[in-house]
Amino acid sequence: MTQELIELRQYIEEGRYQDALGIIDELEEMSKKAILEKIQSFLVRLLIHLIKNQVEQRLTNSWAVSIRDSIVKIQSLNLKDNKKSYYIKEQEWQDFLEEALDDAIFAASIEVFEGKYNPFQLRENINEEEVKNITYDLLEMTYTYSKKTIRGEINHQLSKLPGGDKWKQ
Repeated sequence: MTQELIELRQYIEEGRYQDALGIIDELEEMSKKAILEKIQSFLVRLLIHLIKNQVEQRLTNSWAVSIRDSIVKIQSLNLKDNKKSYYIKEQEWQDFLEEALDDAIFAASIEVFEGKYNPFQLRENINEEEVKNITYDLLEMTYTYSKKTIRGEINHQLSKLPGGDKWKQ
């Protein structure tokens, strides 16, 4: 990115505005890609804990914190600076979710029941559609609730997960 900024300055000083605009486009694309990668990382983290919850049929405080934090971070990252539009629109999550789910299953295999299942066995032991539906419900909340109210709503959703009633007590 430093090289791009040096070139941008040079192009502006030389009056090469079309070249400068090209650099600006590159910088915008790099920024968008970095944000999408961060969102994907939090999505994987979210899914790992939802998978553990489903397979182990319990909800630890650590998992609940991680799930809630992931959703809050996704909400924050996904909202563009103009506060009116999103990097990932509500109807665009499917491809992101498919990729993240595959990565999450792989990563969760070392955590579920202390590594009892390899990734292939774990995939057979989860209901992928159910995990996706829960994830979609949580992601939908990022478009519906404000930064102030979403945390309480997430807590309510967490209490509905397996083991959520005990976690809430």
